[in-house]
Amino acid sequence: MSAAGTGPKPLGPDDLSPAIDLGRLDFQTTEQVEGVRSQLGEERAMSALRLGIRLRTEGYNVFVAGLEGPGRETQVKDLILGEAGDMPTPPDIVYLHNFDDPDRPLALKLKAGDGRKLRKDMERLISTLSRQIPEALKKESFEREKEQITSTYDRQIKELFNTFQESARERGVLFRMSSDGQMVFAPLKDDGEPVANQEEYENLTKERKKELSKNREAVQREARELVKQQQAISKKVREEVEETVRKFAAELVDPLVSAISSEHEDGDVGAYLKKVRDSILENLENFQQEEETPSPFPFPMLKMPQEDKFLPYQVNLIVDNAGKKGAPVVVQDSPTYQNLFGSIERVVDQTGKLVTNFTRIKAGDLLRANGGFLVFDLDDALTEMFVWKPLKRVLKNGRIEIESQNPFAFISVSGLNPEPICIDIRLVVTGSRYAYSILSSVDPEFRGIFKVLADFAPEEKRGEEAEWSYVRRVAHLVAEEKLRHFTRDGVAELLRFGVRRAGDQSRLSARLHEVEDLAREANLVTLEKGEEFVDASAVRDAVERRIFRANWMEERGRELFEDGTLLLRVEGREVGQINALTVIFFGGYTFGRPARLTASVSMGSAGIVNIEREAKLSGSIHDKGVLIIAGFLRNRFGRDKPLSFSASLCFEQSYSGVEGDSASAAELYVLLSRIADIPLRQDLAVTGSVNQRGEIQAVGGVNEKIEGFFRTCERIGLTGDQGVLIPASNVKHLVLHPQVVSAVREGRFSIYPVTTVEEGMGLLTGMPAGAPGEEGTIMDAVDKALLDMARALKKFGSPDKGEKEENGDED
Repeated sequence: MSAAGTGPKPLGPDDLSPAIDLGRLDFQTTEQVEGVRSQLGEERAMSALRLGIRLRTEGYNVFVAGLEGPGRETQVKDLILGEAGDMPTPPDIVYLHNFDDPDRPLALKLKAGDGRKLRKDMERLISTLSRQIPEALKKESFEREKEQITSTYDRQIKELFNTFQESARERGVLFRMSSDGQMVFAPLKDDGEPVANQEEYENLTKERKKELSKNREAVQREARELVKQQQAISKKVREEVEETVRKFAAELVDPLVSAISSEHEDGDVGAYLKKVRDSILENLENFQQEEETPSPFPFPMLKMPQEDKFLPYQVNLIVDNAGKKGAPVVVQDSPTYQNLFGSIERVVDQTGKLVTNFTRIKAGDLLRANGGFLVFDLDDALTEMFVWKPLKRVLKNGRIEIESQNPFAFISVSGLNPEPICIDIRLVVTGSRYAYSILSSVDPEFRGIFKVLADFAPEEKRGEEAEWSYVRRVAHLVAEEKLRHFTRDGVAELLRFGVRRAGDQSRLSARLHEVEDLAREANLVTLEKGEEFVDASAVRDAVERRIFRANWMEERGRELFEDGTLLLRVEGREVGQINALTVIFFGGYTFGRPARLTASVSMGSAGIVNIEREAKLSGSIHDKGVLIIAGFLRNRFGRDKPLSFSASLCFEQSYSGVEGDSASAAELYVLLSRIADIPLRQDLAVTGSVNQRGEIQAVGGVNEKIEGFFRTCERIGLTGDQGVLIPASNVKHLVLHPQVVSAVREGRFSIYPVTTVEEGMGLLTGMPAGAPGEEGTIMDAVDKALLDMARALKKFGSPDKGEKEENGDED
């Protein structure tokens, strides 16, 4: 049945899908286009990024929202690189042995490239000294001076020994050294000969024995003094020899250290090298060659490990910026504690002990990005243990302390406490708008740390520049991944897909990763067909394959409608019954499905009862839509009478939740139909929200809803009269499937744009909507029915009063 004359005209096929002007795409294939990884919707976001990049004030870190798909951080890096290249190159960072406090390694910042140079200089220094010091100590001049020192003191010791020996003989005591180095004291007889044996000693007089005993004690006391003098002389000899060794070694060490110091202007390097020089001269034994001694262990792997003698002279270069130009832009895909903050590694030595030293200090990305930018996903970082609070502390204090993060701190063996490092870094983190909103609300410090929000728009106004962004992005993808080149009409189909994803004929989706995915799939279709270029048919085929892979639930629903399991009429008329259009999201796939909506009305005072709400299957927005319907009825029909009725609304055979207000227009239509007892066309389905003034408002998912009803009708049987009512404000959002466009063009399906409830009721009933008081109109029939129910309820509640009213007697 035609609805001509009772409402708006149906849309033509040109209104149902955007026109892509191929004249603006002046190329034959993407082989003729220079590829660029462009990003739509970036104008405002880039303005924010530039602010965060250029303003190096504390707190101007950037939160990037709106970028979707894989490789978000890489996209951000590409956007930053242009600015970062003009910034100064940050310094190298090294950790050095602290000769005054070995457990607190020193941190130094050196000009880019100097860290690597200092490390090589120190390696060369130790290598040179390890070879030259032993050689120098074997030279004739050194041996001659050493022999002169020792011979001088040998004479002193010999003289002391002779003097002591004569003094002992004068006291009647013979002193000599045994073969094993022991002091031997023997008494002398009067003739000066030593007492030969115990018998001779016993023959001495008592007085002589007493005298010898006394003299012996005196001699032993003198012997102890002799030993002390000998030790003092030996110590002096060692000191003079060591001083001589140091003098000879210093002649080698000082020029080498001075040469290194002259090549490093940093004062801290000079102070460190002085400590190195003193340490080398104090530990020259480390540079002397040692003879191999047999191991007491039968197996080599059981030998006791020797500490690296030259470890204190190593340079731990933890950040090396040699050869780099501009500020670093570091992307971290896994923002764990160690990856961000660094660590102090521990190893198990040959004895099974956990050991560490300053060369085991490892930098994290916060240090590697010092002076530049660090990019990572904040959503990921928030799920990692021990990241968020330390990260805030670093950003607030401007310095980082590297420590060995261990959740089982009670078994930690690291005794190192490396010197903190001051950093100048700009964080550029990606995340969802929801995460930004939540963090801004629950963490009072968040907005002070991330003062810049770079929000990439999800779509961009469609124009020549935006369309060429798609073209260049596709050309870049083709070149980068070596795909087949796209023809002009193939790119046009990708543009159509972008318009569909944007949900507006005048806009393009900025989610270009989705376009790239479709381009890859279309390339595979082309390869399977053995064709040279990816054309429009390949892109459409890829779209159809996508639908096929994901729409089993949609197909199953149509089968249930076809076999009558789910009740649905797509022809004829019914009172209080309408086909509402719904959208279902399942596994990343969105599709439309019609649902039977019914209303019942009776005399009463309960108003409109939302059965979905009573069954706890209704969301708050849907509940709001039902309340708006009540507001419309009061505004339109309740000014001259009380609205005394009870009504219920229900989605039949619906067993899951209902949300949104896109069914509120259908609910109002079906309620008016039931109140006025006027049948509605079942070959028309409805979507749209309504306000209290009866205006039909735009809804989401309009393309999926139309296609869902069309395919259901196609499965059950197209009659030529079927169609949908959509809000007129949704017409610009139409990017329908070619099958639907063809059906409209051939007159097998219709789409009606509606602006008011009156227009919708006119299309659904074939009657003029009119207004209360206009005979033969829908609104007048509704008004009279409501008045009749109000009078009936009044009469039912007060029989006597009702009789008076029937007789014409009124109070």
